[in-house]
Amino acid sequence: MGYLYFTRHGQTVWNVENKICGSTDIELTEKGHAQAQELGHIILNGNFKIDEIICSPLVRAYKTARHISEITGIPMRAEERLMEQNFGRFEGTERDGSEFREAKNNFIYDFDGGETMLHLAQRIYNLLDEVKRSGKTCLLVAHNGIARVVFSYFHNMKNEEYASFGIKNCEILKFEF
Repeated sequence: MGYLYFTRHGQTVWNVENKICGSTDIELTEKGHAQAQELGHIILNGNFKIDEIICSPLVRAYKTARHISEITGIPMRAEERLMEQNFGRFEGTERDGSEFREAKNNFIYDFDGGETMLHLAQRIYNLLDEVKRSGKTCLLVAHNGIARVVFSYFHNMKNEEYASFGIKNCEILKFEF
């Protein structure tokens, strides 16, 4: 049996402002940098046997991964498929807006110019299949929307559970293949 770890990037300005980041490239806050460094120390001092860090190329995830890599010495690389879902017209809008909450329940809706949940799941599931075949234990550093898909790869979920699932900044999850 192999393992996979997943974490969400550190805090961003738009997280603080309760805005949807999506595929918009938003920087970490000072707290976000500190969260990433703290997670690096947790991994360094914990019982984690991670071969590689694979991260989204978006700056918030990339810098989180870089902090972890620098502290732990674990090699890292960026992977395009880990980019957050493009939420189209909802990017930069209120995260808990009722219209967005409703739209997230429609898995084949592209948010008027974004990406459907099904297309997102396809690229993430393909990546997870590759990680599984590699035999490596990897830490994926990505986004809340990606966390949803990763969780659904390992656990059955109803549409409402999927749409509402989320993790905190720099929270770490462990999955067993």
